[in-house]
Amino acid sequence: MLVGLALVGPLVLVAARRWPGPVVAITAVAAAADVIVNDSGGPPYIAFGFGIIGAIVRGARVWAWISILVAWTVTVAVAIVFPQTGFEGPRAVGTTLGILLAVAIGEALRTRRERYAAFRRRATEARQSELQAERVRIARELHDVLAHSLSQINVQAGVGLHLLQRQPDSPAAAEQAGQALASIKDTSKTALEEVRSVLGVLRAENGADPSAPLVPEPGLDRLGDLTVPGVRVELDDRLRHEEVPQPLQLAIFRIVQESLTNVGRHASGATVARVLLDRDDTGYRITVRDDGSGAASVDDVGSGGRGVLGMSERAELLGGSLTAGPAARGGFEVVAELPTRIGAA
Repeated sequence: MLVGLALVGPLVLVAARRWPGPVVAITAVAAAADVIVNDSGGPPYIAFGFGIIGAIVRGARVWAWISILVAWTVTVAVAIVFPQTGFEGPRAVGTTLGILLAVAIGEALRTRRERYAAFRRRATEARQSELQAERVRIARELHDVLAHSLSQINVQAGVGLHLLQRQPDSPAAAEQAGQALASIKDTSKTALEEVRSVLGVLRAENGADPSAPLVPEPGLDRLGDLTVPGVRVELDDRLRHEEVPQPLQLAIFRIVQESLTNVGRHASGATVARVLLDRDDTGYRITVRDDGSGAASVDDVGSGGRGVLGMSERAELLGGSLTAGPAARGGFEVVAELPTRIGAA
């Protein structure tokens, strides 16, 4: 019988991973029976300790505590009624300490496993947040590039088509239509290169696609290239370009680009768009104002667009702010305030 009890524990431990609760209950019964039957004070029932640890680690704590309580109560009761079992003195103390040690080991392993699972969960959430932030950044870049370029192409194509339809035999009209087509070619070429450069980040594992063109990030030196068909752009740049960090230059360029795009798309009757770049003790101030009429000068006013939202996100990511609304002297005004250092964000 003692041999049978000695084999029960190791055999049921094979199923401890799948059924930790029933396993600890069976080993508890076998351990209690071993103490009661083996009155010679043989070796401790080691399988019960492993059953306790396995149950606690694998989430069957209730099974473990109930099994310990029932097995201990029954063993003590039998030892009181039948003193000849030999469960007293050093044997009782040693068994109790062994059970407590198994419980302590199980709880420590469970706590460590929970901490590791929490760490992995936080790491996964952080990676997902980084991926989401990168997707938002790429979407913002694509929106700014495509919105400005396609607006330019649409207007220039409309001008060329109008001239060719109304004055098909006029040399002046043909010349102006040719200029419009040349502008469309240049604008589309620049847009395609920038789009391929942005999408190259998505295709590459290390953030660089060797097949994508190496297009430098737009900066303050390219502000003079921004135009609005039918609207005169007046640029007043009071900044020292070499003192402005590249991330801030990119943000300023995109804000001005998107603001001028909105002027061309939504400003009613606008003839002039004034761009002012200045700096004071608090940071950089970017102002874009048109002389159009109506609140539809910006795509986000009443139309659910994302232009102003994207500009605001750019400013906020750098620790700045952006406001957009009707100007006091007519037209529409976009004002962005950015810190002088990115570290101030």
